[in-house]
Amino acid sequence: MEEKNNLTAERSLEIITEQIERSRRSMTESSSMSFITWGTLVVVFALLIAYLWAHHGGPVWNVLWAVMWGCGYLVEYLIGKRRKPAPATFVGKTIGQVWATFGIFIGIIGIIFGLASSGLLNVTLTVSGDHLNSHLYINLTSIISLCFGIASTITGFILKNRIIQLCGLVAGLGGFFCALAFPWAEQLYVMAAVAFVGLIVPGIVIYFQNKK
Repeated sequence: MEEKNNLTAERSLEIITEQIERSRRSMTESSSMSFITWGTLVVVFALLIAYLWAHHGGPVWNVLWAVMWGCGYLVEYLIGKRRKPAPATFVGKTIGQVWATFGIFIGIIGIIFGLASSGLLNVTLTVSGDHLNSHLYINLTSIISLCFGIASTITGFILKNRIIQLCGLVAGLGGFFCALAFPWAEQLYVMAAVAFVGLIVPGIVIYFQNKK
């Protein structure tokens, strides 16, 4: 009887493992269009805002990022209506929580820094308690790039996909350091590059892998 129970427990673990792996494969396949969609939107809006910032009014055009988010969710909704409804899975929920955390952190940081710097990407804050009254330079684009890279790399580990891991690592660290070398609107070109490497490239690769 005990041996039968052990076999049943082992079989149960096998079933759970198979379901998780099946969920990973399904999420990887469906994520390609989301990667391409959001990556394309970020690239287009980053280049558009950079142009408007440089030629027509300055950083006030950062408000278009809110329009981008609205467009992204609308496209996701329309794409989702064409797909068959998929059951909620642990893998899907976990990935959703990772990117929701990214959105919450970046959203709050963006609002605080936007208010502190009157909408500029570059912020200078006094270091509290420093008797020399020195200042700390904070680059918002670098922070966004790094947080994006972390979220993307974690997603790659959850899906066990090395392409997403590598692209997230390169985009996050590359964007973090490159943004420090560019001022003002030029940092948006870095953001476009980060989206291209971290979202569009893995999305396209996964899409064509699934076509094989």
